[in-house]
Amino acid sequence: MVRVLMIDGDPGRAQTLAMECLERGVAVRMAETVCEGVRYLLDAPVSLVMADAAILRMAGPDRVRLFDVVAPGVPVVLTVDAGARMEDLVDFELQGFHVVSRPFALEDVIAKIELPAKTAPARRGARAHVEAACR
Repeated sequence: MVRVLMIDGDPGRAQTLAMECLERGVAVRMAETVCEGVRYLLDAPVSLVMADAAILRMAGPDRVRLFDVVAPGVPVVLTVDAGARMEDLVDFELQGFHVVSRPFALEDVIAKIELPAKTAPARRGARAHVEAACR
């Protein structure tokens, strides 16, 4: 079964998208903070991470390193507001993230990436890395 982790600070928006996913047979785990989301990634594999770019309040290399350590090989889709600056969108794409603007249809997200057949476990030392970052 395909599992998606949705990290979004707006529970209403996340719940609406989660219900749309469930209607298509995609299991969803919701987290309101980055720390809550990456802790979930340490305990359960997912096929895709969707995160609101606005709540990833860390430098670009730190964002990349965090997801690479905790969920290597798992695609990360960042959702941004429709009026986001082009420089920010290009920066996210150069860092290896997939970017979609809100509002969007779930099909837009699925079409943007191919879900991997297998997920990789977190790298050694990932839990300590996450706990240090989330203090």
